[in-house]
Amino acid sequence: DRHQDRRVEVVAVIARLRALLRRGSDDRGVTIIEVAVILPVMLLLLMGIVELTYQAYVRSTLQGALNKAGRDSTLENAAADADQIDGKVIAMVRQIAPSATFQTTRMSYASFSDVGKPEAFNDANGNGVRDSDECFEDVNGNGSWDTDRGKQGLGGADDIVSYTTTATYPTLFPFMVAAGFPELQQVTATTVLRNQPFGQQQVSSKVICP
Repeated sequence: DRHQDRRVEVVAVIARLRALLRRGSDDRGVTIIEVAVILPVMLLLLMGIVELTYQAYVRSTLQGALNKAGRDSTLENAAADADQIDGKVIAMVRQIAPSATFQTTRMSYASFSDVGKPEAFNDANGNGVRDSDECFEDVNGNGSWDTDRGKQGLGGADDIVSYTTTATYPTLFPFMVAAGFPELQQVTATTVLRNQPFGQQQVSSKVICP
């Protein structure tokens, strides 16, 4: 009887083990769980690609519009038409980014080699930095030393003009902000052209010593 009871217990244990094994091999529902885990990541990746592609498209459109507007800006009467020229750039970009806002700057220089360069100064102590007591060449005539020697505006005849526009627009998928994407995207385009020689170029500067 004792041996019979032992065999019954062993059979019962084996039955339980088999049931557990069958339950462990049952993969029903696993696919749904996998999809639930992977799908959000895939969607986020896809939307990120779409966002970057759209950004490249907006930048390309802005650059093309700016190149055309830049050529118009070199004409003699461009100063009077500046708002109209900017309006053409804005209208073209807003065809694909309707909510975009724009910031435009124009800087004029005497030559291409001056673009973006600081005003020259007498580096008396040789530290490579313009100190407040050192003389400098006031190229743009504003009475202070600047890291960019350009003058605001379209300049005059034969001047070099750097025309820059920055477009700011909302992220395509607002809920991606929670994933770390910025709420607003920015693209910037610049074109540099020489004004037509519709007159004598005016180049002047003076040395200022504090």
